[in-house]
Amino acid sequence: MQAKVKGNTLILIISGDVDHHSSEIIKQIADKRIMENNIRNIIFDFSKSTFMDSSGIGVVIGRYKLVNMAGGRIAAVNINPTIDRIFVISGLNKIIERYDTVEDALMEYQKG
Repeated sequence: MQAKVKGNTLILIISGDVDHHSSEIIKQIADKRIMENNIRNIIFDFSKSTFMDSSGIGVVIGRYKLVNMAGGRIAAVNINPTIDRIFVISGLNKIIERYDTVEDALMEYQKG
């Protein structure tokens, strides 16, 4: 996983399966970057990910709650059909904004 900061946005590039083991790592890195960089928005980039289980859903929801309380937003980009199905079944698609690319999400965040 890679974590990049652009302004007040954290971009998490997720690699491989998002399971119990990797979810804990993602959570720790994301939370540290959120606190260190005064992060308001998060973009989850699933371009290098193939699968997500309930632990991954929990990580996304947990980060959503963190930034939402501060008036921030969360987006998911580059979602493949498998992860899309998980988003729909879990209801994440109702609370997480979706864009085709990281650049699309960043442009939307810059609008306001």
